[in-house]
Amino acid sequence: MKVCIYGAGAIGGMLAAHLAKSKADVTLIARGAHLAALQEKGLTYVSEAGEESFKVNAVERPADAGPQDYVLVTLKAPGVAAIAEPMQALLGPETTVVTAQNGIPWWYFHRHGGPLDGRRLESVDPGGRLWRLIPPERCLGCVVYPSAELEAPGRVRHGYGNRFMLGEPDGSKSARALALSKLLNDSGLKAPVRPRIRDDIWVKLWGNLSFNPVSALTGGTLAEIAGDPGTRAVIARMMAEAEQVGTALGVSFGGIDIETRIGWAADLGAHRTSMLQDLELKRPMEIEALLGVVVELGDLTGIDTPLLDTILSLVRQRAKLAGCALS
Repeated sequence: MKVCIYGAGAIGGMLAAHLAKSKADVTLIARGAHLAALQEKGLTYVSEAGEESFKVNAVERPADAGPQDYVLVTLKAPGVAAIAEPMQALLGPETTVVTAQNGIPWWYFHRHGGPLDGRRLESVDPGGRLWRLIPPERCLGCVVYPSAELEAPGRVRHGYGNRFMLGEPDGSKSARALALSKLLNDSGLKAPVRPRIRDDIWVKLWGNLSFNPVSALTGGTLAEIAGDPGTRAVIARMMAEAEQVGTALGVSFGGIDIETRIGWAADLGAHRTSMLQDLELKRPMEIEALLGVVVELGDLTGIDTPLLDTILSLVRQRAKLAGCALS
């Protein structure tokens, strides 16, 4: 089985290390110093089990890898549009594209059912470009729960977690989903095929759409935001508005209440969110995939989201003034 990981950073490196132990033919798409290190020294993976090194196939040009069975896209959401055209070299007639990003994916309403079935989302896919270049029929959803860090070029440290939830847009247990699930499970990860992947997307998004922008605005860690009565109340109100939107779309939050979801984030302690880290490094921030799209979905469903609207305006301005690209 040929698997390409497009975005050989922390999560991509973690996946590559596990898949290197399997029979998969794995290729990493990387660039710069990281690519050079992977080509010269291989991939070093550090976890509780110790330090391991793997020889990996790493290239810069997708054309050098050729058509694949699966392409696992592990870039952050703002980076996907830029790779849509180069990715074409990886796509054969039956290639599956696995979208392992935070937030609402561009294919969200593909085979969704109901009045919004087939609807394109402007906030995450302006002009429908991704929908055209990476058709939703190719896409398999993936919700990523592990934490990992790219410590240095060619060196990845695993933090916690090993779940990669998979799911078809139509909820079926397809042959392609089951085959990838087996491959990932056999490599030591947990990758169940879920019948309602959108529910899983929203449960994770619930924390990301609130804690991420508030952290960017305040500079606070998860524990600091959850531990302060004022910011905790803001987070709870943001989650309440988002819950209304998700429920209007048919999402089930699985009986998880807002205080429980806040508690999960607080339990991570002095963790600095990815949006805060991107802000400090002046990198594109996942504003639209995490928050802008929820405001758009509120408009589509007729749900008022006044606090989400306000936070979205503030964090967009924060990104602009910091010199970060708005994405």
